[in-house]
Amino acid sequence: MKIALVDSGLGLLAAAAAVRRLRPDADLVLSGDPEGMPWGPRHPADIAARALRCARAAAAERPDALIVACNTASVHGLPALRAELEPEVPVIGTVPAVKPAAAAGAPFAVWATPATTGSPYQRRLIADFAGGLPVTEVPCHGLADAVERADPAAVDAAVRAAAALTPRDVGAVVLGCTHYELVSAAIRARVTELTGAPLVLHGSAAAVAAQALRRIGEPARPQAPAGQARLTVYAGGRPAEVPPALLAYPEGAFLTGAAARHPAPAASPRGGR
Repeated sequence: MKIALVDSGLGLLAAAAAVRRLRPDADLVLSGDPEGMPWGPRHPADIAARALRCARAAAAERPDALIVACNTASVHGLPALRAELEPEVPVIGTVPAVKPAAAAGAPFAVWATPATTGSPYQRRLIADFAGGLPVTEVPCHGLADAVERADPAAVDAAVRAAAALTPRDVGAVVLGCTHYELVSAAIRARVTELTGAPLVLHGSAAAVAAQALRRIGEPARPQAPAGQARLTVYAGGRPAEVPPALLAYPEGAFLTGAAARHPAPAASPRGGR
């Protein structure tokens, strides 16, 4: 079994690690766009084009499913990716976990990139699932970039700034950017320090990984032997090395415990698309 993941950068690590935990025997293809990162401020057509380029490179590896491990790309690129790749390759998008956060019936915050905060897409999610609950949208300036660079000082500064904008009565935070899941411990520690109460974080990685397995009819087998499970990396549609910043995060170190290989030059994706 092989699962591909697409994102502008390291945001795909959380979902990739979630897939590997559910299926240690799964080969993974990570296809990013470091030169175009971040995607959020770009024009929607540009985001879709970049996501499609990454997806085509990943599809050349003939995966069983492709996860769009990016909220922004899921909003702007999912229709184009599905039109080109499905039904041969099921495409799974990522949605911020507003619904499970709202299920608790208490005030919560949504941390997201400045481009996503206040967007019609995020406001619609909140309106559809949060009802009349108090929900605070928090723009996290520079946090995704800091995570991508694996810069602890910049991560700390961005987390502190976002925490200062988060009301003290919230008991939960939705991580509205997949990059943020890589620094969830820092986010929990800082917000808990300010509120003095336990904090629940809602990410999307686990749900997306489970959905990918459901789409291809594969059960979760956490105890399956990893064997020769492989990790293949593309950057900007081209074969690439594992980026050094990936190893700065537990998810990256976990993934590279499997046998890594260099991908072959891109070929036509499944179905000749």
